[in-house]
Amino acid sequence: MSHMSSLRIFFLVVLVSPATLFAQAKYTAEAEIGKQQFTNSCVLCHGPDGNAISGIDLGHGQYRRATSDADLVRIMRTGIPGTGMPPNNLTLENAKAIVAYLHWMADSAASENIGTGDRVRGKEVFEGKGQCTACHRVGQNGSRTGPDLSGIGRVRRVVELQRSLVEPEAEVLPNFRFVRAVTKNGATITGRLLNQDTFTVQLLDSTEHLRSFSRTDLREFTILNTSPMPSYKDKLSSQDLADLVSYLASLKAEVNP
Repeated sequence: MSHMSSLRIFFLVVLVSPATLFAQAKYTAEAEIGKQQFTNSCVLCHGPDGNAISGIDLGHGQYRRATSDADLVRIMRTGIPGTGMPPNNLTLENAKAIVAYLHWMADSAASENIGTGDRVRGKEVFEGKGQCTACHRVGQNGSRTGPDLSGIGRVRRVVELQRSLVEPEAEVLPNFRFVRAVTKNGATITGRLLNQDTFTVQLLDSTEHLRSFSRTDLREFTILNTSPMPSYKDKLSSQDLADLVSYLASLKAEVNP
């Protein structure tokens, strides 16, 4: 069984209270590594919130057959004999990093106040008063100037989706970055970065046109630290926000790059 499959069945007997394992975790460099490992290896089966498998809720620290961090590391590395959880090739450091990230997930989930939303109403907000389709696309509907959100629910946690709506600059993922390019003749182009290498830069401009530049033809190229997305904190009601988050969390489609 693959590493990804092995993490599908993480724990198998008695649920353990989150307080047993977790206490006020901080987001450390180790947790960041753990997040990358979790995203690469666990999200497909467990989901970004860790609750995609019945009876297991990684995002709230609810497991089966684990009473300590050492148990979690051992189970991830050596598996559980007689079950669908086989040994895998996780290094000790990477297993500990995943545990550090799970600490933070449980702690941050407990500290967030997220209301219950309705995804049907959320879709109406997305396409209506939220005006999200002016920049974003879901399926065949919407603009390509912003990131395609057709599968956003597969990779972003509910708390992260809410934060991106009320604090869009709190975390901008690398593949969601916008850039400003100035050519040698003075033309300025701002758009979403699609790709870059040693010699060229490709971006999607505000009119949804693909633009490709040789670096030798640019006198300035800047990755913007700010997000062009507005905050919806004072633009949508708390219920509208909860509905919109619920809709975004439900979007699980595969997205071609």
